[in-house]
Amino acid sequence: MALGVYGITKPADISPEDVDIFLHYTTSRDVTDNFTLKKLNAPNILTPYFHNSNTGGNANVEILGGLYNLKLPVSEFNKLGIYTLMIRPAEIRTLITDCGVLSALPNVKGIVININQVPAQFRNKFVNQGLVGFRIEYLNNDGTKIPNFFRIVTSSFYCEPVVSDQTNTSQKSIRYRYVDNPTDLMFLTLSPSASPSNKPSATPYIGQPNQNIIVTNTFFNPITIDIQMAEHDIDTLAIALYGNQTKSIEDGIYTLYDSSGNIYKQYNLFEIRDNFNELLFEVRQDRGTNIDFSKNFTNIIS
Repeated sequence: MALGVYGITKPADISPEDVDIFLHYTTSRDVTDNFTLKKLNAPNILTPYFHNSNTGGNANVEILGGLYNLKLPVSEFNKLGIYTLMIRPAEIRTLITDCGVLSALPNVKGIVININQVPAQFRNKFVNQGLVGFRIEYLNNDGTKIPNFFRIVTSSFYCEPVVSDQTNTSQKSIRYRYVDNPTDLMFLTLSPSASPSNKPSATPYIGQPNQNIIVTNTFFNPITIDIQMAEHDIDTLAIALYGNQTKSIEDGIYTLYDSSGNIYKQYNLFEIRDNFNELLFEVRQDRGTNIDFSKNFTNIIS
């Protein structure tokens, strides 16, 4: 029997609210000091494209996955140099309220999160099954992240604490049960959280109460974009090489014109001689903003 080949790569149809965008600027690639990142407002610069009548789908409603417009605001990209953009899934920083088990299923372990301690802009994610597939990373007491260690959310439901009696009637324990109506608490099951069959005592680490964590969506892979803002591009270089040019014999004004016939640059051309009238230098001096508009190309050739 022949085995088919199946594609597994899916374009991300994300909302800009699911994205973090960071900007780093440097004047050149040799400058490595004072490395600082600035967080940009992703909804202001990242715009998704929607299907239209020519692309199928639901026109003007359904996001055309994988295709987005990235705007470069002048307020940020206003200097010559190198801009590095890092685009990654948005991070939700919160803490673990408790680590517990379900009252009806004591073998099911998970972490409990108080939704009130989640940043307001991300609370809409904390609904029944809203966090499935999200990644959990853990922070140490000193604020450093445990490197290369994470867990994946397999389920998330509203919950409430219940008191369960232990074998010793004088002991009580807090467990949790699922509820249908929204509450302030959410119970998250993680993978892996079960002990391996060959060593039942080796319980995987899923966190501890009051530990800070980072909850991240897994909708797309982080990417880095390198943008260089230069004084000249291919078009402006082509003006100097192939554009129309004039030289005024009387006053030595040398003029370059763009493809529309507009004055692009003007220079003063002159010679420097010594006391014996020997030629020392031929000089081309940029006139800057002192443009002589009487050297309009249309006027000259007409």
